[in-house]
Amino acid sequence: MFVDRDLLRARFATAMSSMYRAEVPLYGDLIDIVRDVNAQAFQNCTRNGQGNDASAIITSSERLTLERHGAIRLGTPFELRTVKRIFGLLGLQPVGYYDLSIAGLPMHATCFRPTSVSSLDQNPFRVFTTLLRPELLASAEARQLALELLDKRKIFSNDLLDILVTAEAQGGWLTEDQAKTFIPQALATFSWQCMAAATFDQYQTLKAEHPILADIASFQSAHINHLTPRTLEISAVQSSLKAAGMAVKAHIEGPPPRKCPILLRQTSFLALEEAVQFRQSDLDSGIGINVSESRGALIVANHKARFGEIEQRGAAVTPKGRYLYDRLLHESQKRAAGANADEADAIATEVFKEYPDTWPELWKQGLIYCHFHCTKKGIQKSSLDLKHGSLLEHLIDNGVVEASPITYEDFLPFSAAGIFQSNLQSGNKPNEPPKLALSSSDQYGLEEALGAKVFDLHEWYANVQSEGLERVSKELGIASEALMLR
Repeated sequence: MFVDRDLLRARFATAMSSMYRAEVPLYGDLIDIVRDVNAQAFQNCTRNGQGNDASAIITSSERLTLERHGAIRLGTPFELRTVKRIFGLLGLQPVGYYDLSIAGLPMHATCFRPTSVSSLDQNPFRVFTTLLRPELLASAEARQLALELLDKRKIFSNDLLDILVTAEAQGGWLTEDQAKTFIPQALATFSWQCMAAATFDQYQTLKAEHPILADIASFQSAHINHLTPRTLEISAVQSSLKAAGMAVKAHIEGPPPRKCPILLRQTSFLALEEAVQFRQSDLDSGIGINVSESRGALIVANHKARFGEIEQRGAAVTPKGRYLYDRLLHESQKRAAGANADEADAIATEVFKEYPDTWPELWKQGLIYCHFHCTKKGIQKSSLDLKHGSLLEHLIDNGVVEASPITYEDFLPFSAAGIFQSNLQSGNKPNEPPKLALSSSDQYGLEEALGAKVFDLHEWYANVQSEGLERVSKELGIASEALMLR
């Protein structure tokens, strides 16, 4: 008897959360704060049977409580292909391409997540997975050093590699006994190790080139750099984190606050200083690293990489909606140049007033994707005046069909980069990202390293929306072409 992938994913996500809570106790405090904020938000949503605009994107409190996304940084195509095999057993597939070079990071990424709505509802665990792009590094010395270290490291145990072969021979499934071996072996790949693979001098060389390069190439595991719960009220969580004395990002990444949330808003408590042991080498002057002590042949120093992130998810937007979002984001960033965090947030709020903020207007203008389903009310054809508007609009206006926004299940490259940059140890000037040799998108290169195509984001959401319209057309006996959206 094989273990259901949704169940295996739920077990893995729970085990990863427990591991990260033990490694980063402040993550546990974060979870407690998010839980309390969400409980109050649900109480507000359900009081007197009244919901609100924001609650339209929540399917259940159980899903909200379970929801997590993790983030890992990989160094080589072999590591990426092997992680793909691991996540495949959990029902996770690569969705979307993210070019992070646009924000000064020598990486690109995909997100491993479930690709069926039912699996997302059961456990929406995701892993934002970045891959180093050594060709973007300006220093040939740092590039060569990183590649040599990555070529030597081994982040997957032999037992894990053996069980992957066994599972694939079984069609990609695990038995109960095999699952009990698989989960701890896979978790070890993503656990924290306080002994670095690089020497202290090598670490400094990598860090001087790019702080994120040092985190990728200096260690013998692809440690989780954050694990993220989901909240209904990210502004309330941000305030609670500050009240608890945590060092947090100056502002929330993503769209400004809205009645009808779209895409993704993210914040974090800042990366913690964690003790790392390095093998001793030539003790040159430290570059942005706090050396605490030397123990014989080892140097104990502090490294910053891991932090606590929180997210608030909104509606998935169409290409038209994304174009409008990107245009307004660019405009607000341009107008906010030189402003402090509060001023920048106020400018973004003002600029984004151009983005409609009611669910009917959002879907009628073709800015968001929606689920459509029939109500119990039948069609009164005599009441449908089709002189103005589409048939679908009239069915919704007459209460025959309901439209609800599809939750955005993916990420935003600018927001991800903003979170990363807030948590980097860098020798650069404040707010000045490290320089790359070049900046360019390379989806083909990521897919070649992955050994597979990534799912197209908009195609996935469009298919989910189309499936809902097909069900409506069958239930009402209306040709699907008649329900086509503008």
